Amino acid sequence: MPRVAVFSAQPYDRRFFTEACAGRDIDLQFHEVTLTPDSAVLAQGADGVCAFVNDHLDAEVLTALAGFGVRFIAMRCAGFNNVDLAAAERLGLAVARVPAYSPEAVAEHALALLLTLNRRTHRAFNRVREGNFMLEGLLGMTLAGKTVGLIGTGRIGIATARIFRGFGCRLLGEDRYPNDAFQALDGEYVSRERLLAESDVISLHCPLNDDTRYLIDEQALSLLKPGAMLINTSRGGLIDTRAAIAALKTRRLGGLAIDVYEQETSLFFRDHSGDIIDDDVFQRLTTFPNVLITGHQGFFTVEALTEIAEVTLANIDAMSRGLPCANRVTQEG
Repeated sequence: MPRVAVFSAQPYDRRFFTEACAGRDIDLQFHEVTLTPDSAVLAQGADGVCAFVNDHLDAEVLTALAGFGVRFIAMRCAGFNNVDLAAAERLGLAVARVPAYSPEAVAEHALALLLTLNRRTHRAFNRVREGNFMLEGLLGMTLAGKTVGLIGTGRIGIATARIFRGFGCRLLGEDRYPNDAFQALDGEYVSRERLLAESDVISLHCPLNDDTRYLIDEQALSLLKPGAMLINTSRGGLIDTRAAIAALKTRRLGGLAIDVYEQETSLFFRDHSGDIIDDDVFQRLTTFPNVLITGHQGFFTVEALTEIAEVTLANIDAMSRGLPCANRVTQEG
């Protein structure tokens, strides 16, 4: 029976993984702490590690894990930009991920962020509770007929495009791998420059890697259609946050809604309500009335969590037995 150390384990991880593990010969050891060089010792004696988006899996940590006898890494997410794949291969560590889980969950959250930001429903909610029924400051725009630019048209991007299409929006896309499903929705692939210049709303749905880090930087923001809104439910590092703040101050960026943040590791998935948050960039973001932030909850639906647990456990079963794993990731892709 393989023994697996599960890091960054939240109560919902325990629930869904325990339920999915019923009838499987897998011993899950849950740890609330993030995987770091200091906490890696908790994997001593384990055959594998199950990690999440903010766990550290650089060469130092992977070397320590291999020394403890760990043979595989099961990522319970789609992204693996936090894994040093070269080091993993050198150390003989197999790595697998969950390539897609309920893409509609993230797509729907992207739309929820946009609708809330656009129509100021979060502000209206608080006003009404205080007996204030004034509409000044709550003005939004009608989405029907507006142009939406999607950077990344994989499964989540397509799920998002379908919803926007239902709103009657014009769709522009940018992706190095064009998707027939996007064109079937009457989407048009264009250059990134044109997408930024023509879109009323831009939604990011691409992975984080060396090519996409800070794809929304000062130069990209300077190309925006004045007043355009930017939505990010993918990875925080896609946006240069300081540049976004500058664009918000000049009104070039009309609104920002993010479910991810480039320095979220020390913030998200924890209760800091009694703490002083010393991230000045994050705190500056929260002062803007046209900025909406959620704590990486786009995936957080029953259906998505069920699928994540099922696929992760199947990956663990295959890797622990030395069987082919369709979701294994390597340097070559």
